[in-house]
Amino acid sequence: MANKIYFNPPQQQVMYTSAHTTVFVGGRRIGKTHGIASPFVLRNIQQMPRSSGAFVFPSYKRGLTNTLPGTLKGLEAFGFKRDLHYVLGKKPPKSLGFAKPIIEPANYEHVMYWYNGSIVYFISQDIIGSSNSLTLDWILCDEAKFLDFEKLKDETFPANGGIRSHFGHIPYHHGMLIISDMPTTKRGSWFLGYKDKMDLELIETIHGVIYELWKIEERFREAKRLNESVPKYLPSYYKTLAKTLSQLRKVAVNYGEWSSIENLLVLGEDYIKQMKRDLPPIVFQTSILCKRLGTLKDGFYAALNSRIHYYTRNNNDYLQGLDYNLKKVQDNSSLQDADVLPFEPICVAMDYNSNINWLVAGQREGRFINTIKSFYVKYERKLEEVINDFCHYYRFHLKKHVVYYYDSTALGSNYAVNDDSFAIVAERTFLLNGWEVTMAYIGQPMKHHEKHLLINRLLKGQVEGGLTPLLNQENNEELIVSIENTGTRNGPNGFSKDKSGEKLAETEEDKLEYRTDGTDAWDTLVIGMNRYPADSFSSGMGGSWTG
Repeated sequence: MANKIYFNPPQQQVMYTSAHTTVFVGGRRIGKTHGIASPFVLRNIQQMPRSSGAFVFPSYKRGLTNTLPGTLKGLEAFGFKRDLHYVLGKKPPKSLGFAKPIIEPANYEHVMYWYNGSIVYFISQDIIGSSNSLTLDWILCDEAKFLDFEKLKDETFPANGGIRSHFGHIPYHHGMLIISDMPTTKRGSWFLGYKDKMDLELIETIHGVIYELWKIEERFREAKRLNESVPKYLPSYYKTLAKTLSQLRKVAVNYGEWSSIENLLVLGEDYIKQMKRDLPPIVFQTSILCKRLGTLKDGFYAALNSRIHYYTRNNNDYLQGLDYNLKKVQDNSSLQDADVLPFEPICVAMDYNSNINWLVAGQREGRFINTIKSFYVKYERKLEEVINDFCHYYRFHLKKHVVYYYDSTALGSNYAVNDDSFAIVAERTFLLNGWEVTMAYIGQPMKHHEKHLLINRLLKGQVEGGLTPLLNQENNEELIVSIENTGTRNGPNGFSKDKSGEKLAETEEDKLEYRTDGTDAWDTLVIGMNRYPADSFSSGMGGSWTG
């Protein structure tokens, strides 16, 4: 007897509607992968045998870490197993007896190959040309808020024009599924416009036809049970309705915004309460309640532009070499990053607090500062632990040398560590981990209005000889949320960064990692690397430098 699988109301609505284009904007753990993506894939590969579909990933790394694990788990729940019903990244052995696709791939490195000859390409937007020369019958866009719409429009959508002679009668041929939680930036909001393309009356008509077909099927079953005949017109009427349903689905756009609460039966109230406690208000509102929110105006980093200052650079050669071993992908290290210069020191700066400690890491590349990664620890984990986390992540770095930028707030203080100052503890911990340290003291913290002016001019590229800061968006998610939501205030000392909540106790509505502590560490790194370039004292590697 087959296992029964529960589908929540949003999942059922999507499956029964089966529109040509479906946009599913849902909260965390509502079942986007298990109950939306996996059935969509199974439906397409089974009803269009030997077809060619595609997963579109923001990056190859995100595909391996976020999309594929959940999708494969969902497929297994439906009884489909890897290396039995499908293979990843290779041509199936003849012993499996798989059918051939209508259009065979040039290579199989980024392909899921199914038993009936259907194939699914993995298109990663950080791999140039991964959509080139493809002829697709359907596409699935996962984590859509991270996708570059211009690349989709120019490279991927034109490829979604498969062979009509084979599948032209299928209502979802050339169809598309777009999945995401609610975006918080204008750039990530490209798919919200599909709401205006949805014809609600058409969707309701589809549901009405489905209900009518179900009633007829019930009459067929009842007649069979009672050994009675059915009216002669009914089978023909059923076929006409089924054909009408197919035609309606073929032109339908189904858009929906669904809160995680829709999956309350599975998640339970405790999960929703925990997320309300653990997430900052803006993340809870968008990622759980799936609400559209405005963006912060007049922020401290007003010149920050996600299209200009955020980047994604993963080491896809390394990731591809793992041969879809998803367990190895979860063992994070700098080997997965392509923005790390392995023979150059890493510049670091920190922020120190009794409840949260931050470390932000960067390297110079030309006229830019690449913020390659940030780390934070909370409560019982202190300064030594955040440095240990850094050293573990960069354990394969070939030049184990840090340039440690610090200001006067790191001297004569000990509330987050022991009797030594933060600077002494930091230097000692790096040395114990086998790293050389250059101590780069930058003096008193810059006044807020000066810092605001300098950093925003650097972001605009208006400082002659200055280094423009950039952020690796996949390695700085909490830091970016913190930066984007840092406001300003006018107090007794004039204009300043709004740090009013920094010393307050953590609450359900106000998490430590989304406050301004991390931005202070980033400020120190940006100012230090601009005013005290690492190469100006590189000859003193391993020693201390003050100035």
